Amino acid sequence: MTEITVGELLIQCLKAENVEMMFGIIDGSHIPFVVHAPRYNIRHVNCRHEEAAVHLAEGYTRIARKPSVVFGSPGPGAANMLAGLTSAYAEGHPVIAIGTTRRRATTDPDRGGAWQATNLVEMAKPITKFSALVREPERLPETMRAAFRAAMTGRPGPVFVAIPDELLPTKVDASKAPIFPAPRYRVTDLGSGDAAKIEQAAEWLANAKRPFLHAGKGVLWANAASEFVALGEHLAAGMSTSLGARGAVPEDHPHYFFLFDLQASALARNEADVVLVVGSRLGEYDGWGMPPAWGDPSKQKTIQIDVDPYSIGLNRPVDLGIVADAKAALTALLASVKSKTAPRSEMPDLERYRELTAQTMAGGFQFISAEPTRGVNPGQMVAAAREFFARDAITVLDGGNTVLWGVAYNQIFEPNSFLYSVKMGYLGTGLPFAIGAKLAAPERAVYCITGDGALGFNIMELETAARENVPVVVIVAVDEGWGMERSAYAFQGFPPEQHVGIALAPQTRYDVIAQGMGCYAEKVDDVEQVIPALERAVASGKPALLHVTVDSALNADPPGYKQFRYIRTL
Repeated sequence: MTEITVGELLIQCLKAENVEMMFGIIDGSHIPFVVHAPRYNIRHVNCRHEEAAVHLAEGYTRIARKPSVVFGSPGPGAANMLAGLTSAYAEGHPVIAIGTTRRRATTDPDRGGAWQATNLVEMAKPITKFSALVREPERLPETMRAAFRAAMTGRPGPVFVAIPDELLPTKVDASKAPIFPAPRYRVTDLGSGDAAKIEQAAEWLANAKRPFLHAGKGVLWANAASEFVALGEHLAAGMSTSLGARGAVPEDHPHYFFLFDLQASALARNEADVVLVVGSRLGEYDGWGMPPAWGDPSKQKTIQIDVDPYSIGLNRPVDLGIVADAKAALTALLASVKSKTAPRSEMPDLERYRELTAQTMAGGFQFISAEPTRGVNPGQMVAAAREFFARDAITVLDGGNTVLWGVAYNQIFEPNSFLYSVKMGYLGTGLPFAIGAKLAAPERAVYCITGDGALGFNIMELETAARENVPVVVIVAVDEGWGMERSAYAFQGFPPEQHVGIALAPQTRYDVIAQGMGCYAEKVDDVEQVIPALERAVASGKPALLHVTVDSALNADPPGYKQFRYIRTL
């Protein structure tokens, strides 16, 4: 008999899934498993808050395209994780959350008055794909397999596993708790789907006069951006992406239709005869895949490819649904399309569509060209950052109006180069997302554009970045208030003197806070200072923060605000 502690058994389960990174704040109950992590080459990143730890894990898993692990202490620590799991569930991030509980003799069920007793398993169920308590030590590997199976099957998502703290140091017979690699217990490759359906899809696309292709995050998860673009280019098709999938198509591609280029994209989609949707549920920011943002599904052929059968036809009726891995399906589809039609050189009516795009861009020029009365035009701040960083840099957006400026003036050119809380608009995710992304891709530049309101949620993670030597660059648009709420007051017709609850302290110096935590930081009050400041920030080799004073009036009237509100009425 080979005995092993449950704590080490847990680490072996994670290693079998190729987990390389775990995040969280250590509690005494965690020691029996975290002490083994270094021997199995699993790095623990110590964070400052459990919610932020989940967001770090989200940023990591989104760029690494593999599951990551976060853990929390009994009671409040694991409860803090639940807020982060709300984000991971909405965004479809496969985060494995592990919470310890106090001894079962007092907490399962709660005897009344037990210390740190709360039913986290039930609380986690609505915001996870799987939530369970490990009651028998030998069943730990089985429970972890169930958790990873749920997290990685279909649309990815978070899971929650609770382990009583007295189990972790318990020794078990390893032969009674076998661990299997992923391919031995769950589907790890769906393949290209039904061959006959692929042929039918290829036939429709090859014969289409006006095909249109739309990519969701599923294209990025499958690492299928190059296949998606190759198919679009062969067909000379119009292409678009969901907000979360920005970068799947380079945003300077001649056939790309930007999310908020509403007139041109809506017209191209309405005039399409065949629409291909890959890895997208066609949610609210996609206009639900229905008129007026899209054509009438009764007058167009719609093909949808997705790993999740529940996503097929969810918001738009389909003529052909293919459950498949996006990369494998697009590879097979492209080969079949090539056998049926030669490459096309021109997209029909592209010039007419681009006339509408030019009108949208002209409308956007008024925002970025406006002269500030104080500080910096936030659009010019964003444009300067985009000019400075390389095409493959990872952009993280966080906040309200800051995001609208970032969407408008910060193009994304490469896959897996954009992070934002699309489904939740979750304030405070920016800094931890950026840290997690940098840990996943240390060779790439990572910059976060955020606001003074959003940064405040998880600002202590600057200390995490400094301590863990994660050199992200944070650009904070400081307008001394909740900018999007200023916009909402104005939109509803209330004058400034009636704006309640939007002011933040004007004397707050975010650069000084960052310096106090060991980061490089500067205060920037003029747009001409932005790029030189970025140069110094990167040259420092440290996590860096730029406190950029922005004109509050300009920031309260960002491009896309009316479109943002319009989309939410569809």
